[in-house]
Amino acid sequence: MIESRRNAMSMTLTLSPMRKSNVKLALFLSAMAVIATLALQPYLVMTMPGVMSKLHVPFFVIALVQAGLQCFLLGWIGLSLGTQYGLDAPWLRAFVDRSRREPVVRTHWRLAVLVGVITGALVAVLALLGPKITPPVEGISRLGQSWRGALASLYGGTGEEIMLRLFLVSLFVWLFALFNRRQARPWMFVLAIILAAVLFGVGHLPYAFGAGMSHTPMLIGEIVLLNAIVGLVTGTLFWKCGLEHAMLAHFSADLVLHVVVPLSGH
Repeated sequence: MIESRRNAMSMTLTLSPMRKSNVKLALFLSAMAVIATLALQPYLVMTMPGVMSKLHVPFFVIALVQAGLQCFLLGWIGLSLGTQYGLDAPWLRAFVDRSRREPVVRTHWRLAVLVGVITGALVAVLALLGPKITPPVEGISRLGQSWRGALASLYGGTGEEIMLRLFLVSLFVWLFALFNRRQARPWMFVLAIILAAVLFGVGHLPYAFGAGMSHTPMLIGEIVLLNAIVGLVTGTLFWKCGLEHAMLAHFSADLVLHVVVPLSGH
């Protein structure tokens, strides 16, 4: 009995620094999301001028509340649930929380960039083969579309990865493991990544409708599928390498889609 109490106290003491580290990391991630959301504004003005003109509050307030507060809460929950199953941001954690003296984290930046570029190219080719899902942009040059797309890519690599991978994948894995004596199996990670990827695709529909896309089943299916491909890739990188790699791959894929493709005239 005494020994069990000692073990419980020891566990509490070891968990407390981790909780503090999670808060620090979640704050850092939310700051990244706020900056990325502010950078997204020119792209939204270009693609959704009608919606943006009807905003009743300044955009920076939306960025602070929606991106800052939301990403902090979801990021903190995701870290709290997923870290015990290896779903973490180890490099960023070591960078943000120097007091923990984390061991050197092995990174795979080149792999993340390469996978992201290949994924972006694949999605671009598949989009060309199907119905056109991107509404035409009038009065803005290719270069103008590209620099706005480059800024928008920051949001995909930060806010979307925090919400869809760090939070959702971690939540699903935690829920699945809850019914298996808190033991996570590989199939749980796979299923969690698939579910989050599909929801990621569905989450792009409101933006597409706001940008003037028609509501045909084929176009809806294409948007969900193409975005789900990106979600599957970044979800796998999150599982195997860490959130930072998912962020970098997503950013690289979006650069292909929102910078290279507009410059090419497609």
